[in-house]
Amino acid sequence: MANKRKPILRALSQGHNLTFSIVNDLGQAIVAGKYSDKKGFPFEADLCTHYNASRSVVREAVKMLTAKGLLASRPRHGTWIQPEEDWNLLDSDVLRWVLDQKRSSALRLEFGEAQLAVECAAAALAAVRGDFPQKSAIERALARMVAAQHDEDDPLKACIAFHVAVLKASGNRFLMQFQPLIQTALQTVSLNSRGVLDIEGHRNICNAIIAADADAAFREVRNLIAPLYGVTHPEQSANALMEMRLERGPKKAPSAGVR
Repeated sequence: MANKRKPILRALSQGHNLTFSIVNDLGQAIVAGKYSDKKGFPFEADLCTHYNASRSVVREAVKMLTAKGLLASRPRHGTWIQPEEDWNLLDSDVLRWVLDQKRSSALRLEFGEAQLAVECAAAALAAVRGDFPQKSAIERALARMVAAQHDEDDPLKACIAFHVAVLKASGNRFLMQFQPLIQTALQTVSLNSRGVLDIEGHRNICNAIIAADADAAFREVRNLIAPLYGVTHPEQSANALMEMRLERGPKKAPSAGVR
């Protein structure tokens, strides 16, 4: 019985992988402008032929792209491309496709502004709210980044661990929800820029958080992230989320930080 099920499970797995492959290929093509409201979207039969896929697999891929806001469809009207403002930019796949495309420089800039707002706020909050274990996690992540310079760790994974630790130390459950987006951004931007892996910039952020200096933590994150996206006036983008001053409370005794 178990042997009879293996071909079925293998077929299901292959269909599942093909669906995601089609979603990724079509998603990139839509974001790149290959298909648009003027150029049109291929018919289902043409997609089946192009990808050598069944109608059910193609329909599932279209359904997934519709859920991401890239497509819309209606009976007897077919399927068409949605305008950019309807795309779900908080979807990690859509974000990756957008950041991969040079033509989407405006969207890249807008995401850079959003990342600035989130991470600057998180760092400032982490400085005044983070407890000893949370700040220690930030120090450990920085130590991993340093170790990665000597091929003792993975540099990107260490960098992601640092940014995630800062989000968690903010104590804000809404900011923590941005973890998948920040991770996607770091994975994508790091391919085109070494700045995201800048040890000195991360050390400055870490030491400001350890010292419970919210203003310095905010400023150091801004200095690190703004150049990655070409944000020329980062103080205008980031400060928009920081107009209300943080309730600092009693300052905690700073530790030595990571050298």
